[in-house]
Amino acid sequence: MDRKKSQRMLDALRMPVVIGTALFIVIYIIMDIAMETPRNLTSLTGVLFFVVTFFVFSHDPSGVKWRPVFWGLALQFLFALLILRCRFGFQAFKWLGERVYEFLSYTDEGSMFVFGEKYTDHFFAFKALTVVVFFSTTVSVLYYLEVMQFIICYIARFMASTLGTSPTESLNAAANIFIGHSEAPLLIKPFLPEMTNSELHAVLTGGFATIAGTVMAAYILINVPANHLLSASVMSAPAALAMSKLIYPETDRPRVHPNKVYQMDKGPERNVIEAASNGASQSIKLIANIAVNMIAFIAMLEFVNATLAWFGARVGLEPPEYERLTFQFVCSYVFWPIAAMMGVDVADCRKVAEMIGTKIFINELVAYTELSVYINNKHNLTWYEKRMRNMTSWVANGSDVSEWYFSGENIVYKEMNITLQKGVMSDKSIVISTYALCGFSNVSSLGIMLGALGALVPSRKSDVSSLVISAMITGNVACFMTASIAGLLYSGEVEKTYPRDELI
Repeated sequence: MDRKKSQRMLDALRMPVVIGTALFIVIYIIMDIAMETPRNLTSLTGVLFFVVTFFVFSHDPSGVKWRPVFWGLALQFLFALLILRCRFGFQAFKWLGERVYEFLSYTDEGSMFVFGEKYTDHFFAFKALTVVVFFSTTVSVLYYLEVMQFIICYIARFMASTLGTSPTESLNAAANIFIGHSEAPLLIKPFLPEMTNSELHAVLTGGFATIAGTVMAAYILINVPANHLLSASVMSAPAALAMSKLIYPETDRPRVHPNKVYQMDKGPERNVIEAASNGASQSIKLIANIAVNMIAFIAMLEFVNATLAWFGARVGLEPPEYERLTFQFVCSYVFWPIAAMMGVDVADCRKVAEMIGTKIFINELVAYTELSVYINNKHNLTWYEKRMRNMTSWVANGSDVSEWYFSGENIVYKEMNITLQKGVMSDKSIVISTYALCGFSNVSSLGIMLGALGALVPSRKSDVSSLVISAMITGNVACFMTASIAGLLYSGEVEKTYPRDELI
């Protein structure tokens, strides 16, 4: 009886909370963003465009329940508000990002012992990838100590109670913040045969819309802003549920009882040492997968570019009159509208569009590697300007002398004869890109997801096959929604990066 009374009280409070939250968001957008940074309102068109488009093309528009959609977007907004507009939240995540980077840097001792003092000569292989070993070990130990289970369960309960999503899909979404898209469904393996198609779609979308903590560690080591990677991973979880429930709404009744879902096993390890060892061993497959994918897809991209350039040359598309016809060139125009709607500065839209295309058709590893070039160039140019104090131009001997200049998109340091390939992007464009690329939603992941869930639940393989492409697209849109909200709330604060020891 008391439980029913409590439920009635919660139901009575739900509508005033929804109205209050909606009013707060609208008033904040009008009073703060529209009045102070009106250019940021461009990002609002991205949010509205994706929501309206997904509703129009929904599997069942009449069956859409707006509670998960509203609260998914509201949680994104409130979390972004904390990180991007609240000084305390920004500093807290900046501090957390610095501590994460500091923690991951302890990997250097092990790398130096195994590979020698010149291990940084092969930066990606012997510095970025080795971080995955250390982080995988840490996660395994935290699982043994039941810290991860505690965090994941409470995040899942919070999302389930707020968004009204089922315990299974909420638990999977929470797990995706920390572990990969093929590992997270293991937590709900016993319930997969009984899940509805809408729940399966949400599980698939959650995997596509987020990145594993172990892989995130490698991105941090190539200078992608740690504070925004951390917040993007958290924000993408409710975004995935919101957009999944919009494109594929729940029309059946979930059949799994919540009490069964939240009982997570400790694991087979008998002590911390065994847990650490197992974590390190489990990272071998992940590191090998990352390495071979980077080799394969970068090689494939180069082949595609050479082929396109050959065809382009046949019709006169050759420098210096025209740009070479490449995969990136095509993507820079195809995805330009998405970059623009997310709020990317117009001068950077083609660059961001290129990375979006790379992320979707190649993978996010290659896309983040491209982003790291702009981040490093930005930091390098800032350092160079401070060093020279007056980097633009001055009059000397009656002529205009420039210390650096653009050669196409490249930046050339005149006195040092050094070129920053691809040039730079604004801080805002870098931040939006960090959120937009933060997900496993790419073509190569389709096979991984089909193989993983097909092995876990063979009886539902046909359902998974019919849902996986829709889920991949939804995962991408969830990332774009997160990026749009980040662009809407971007305050212009210069972002902290973690440069390598040698700037030039």
